Amino acid sequence: MRAVVQRVNQASVHVGGREVSRIGFGFLVLLGVEQGDQAEDCTYLVDKIAGLRVFNDPAGKMNLALQDVEGEVLVVSQFTLLGDCRRGRRPSFVGAAAPEAGREWYECFASQLAEKGLTVRRGEFGADMDVTLVNQGPVTLLLDSRKRF
Repeated sequence: MRAVVQRVNQASVHVGGREVSRIGFGFLVLLGVEQGDQAEDCTYLVDKIAGLRVFNDPAGKMNLALQDVEGEVLVVSQFTLLGDCRRGRRPSFVGAAAPEAGREWYECFASQLAEKGLTVRRGEFGADMDVTLVNQGPVTLLLDSRKRF
């Protein structure tokens, strides 16, 4: 699994002109599910994201986690994170999980974040979404469950 984590002041998802989800201060997580992802990949990313200390403490140091600042999370599925652009000009998405598996792990990921006591909102899986955000910092991190060791 791959995730792009952005610290945001706000983020929202619209599908077909209607707002699907909105959060205030917290994380926008773009999540890509790879073929062969397992429970440990999901758990690793959930634990890592929930524990990331990238919010400023009173001294201005990035030292606080999401729960410390009562932040929210907006999770958006994005299979294009698995695009392989090494050859040619058209990305190959053969490494991305099939839609059924992608949806299952996406739901599992969002549910596990919520089980940690976080406020979690979701995009609409498989939809053509308009995602807006105000990146705060800017802070943007790339996490890959297969690069954890």
